[in-house]
Amino acid sequence: MERWTEQAACAEEDPELFFPVSSQGPGAAQTQRAKEVCARCPVQATCLRWALDTDQVSGIWGGTGEKERAAIRRREVSRARTRLLSSPSR
Repeated sequence: MERWTEQAACAEEDPELFFPVSSQGPGAAQTQRAKEVCARCPVQATCLRWALDTDQVSGIWGGTGEKERAAIRRREVSRARTRLLSSPSR
């Protein structure tokens, strides 16, 4: 594991907390609890970046769920395309 994980607020939590079975009912409450742990984490941004860079599609990472990370990825791809299209040709 990466060194930043040693500083993570989730290091002392049950890993299952961060992998709810659904986004409804008890799963929604579990997601909220996991995100509360992330909210107080000193390496939240690093965790999120790692999850995005390694294409983590399930679980709560850096305070985000699966749909939130998918939206971030779409925005990043869109920005990269915009930069590419607006850069001067060589």
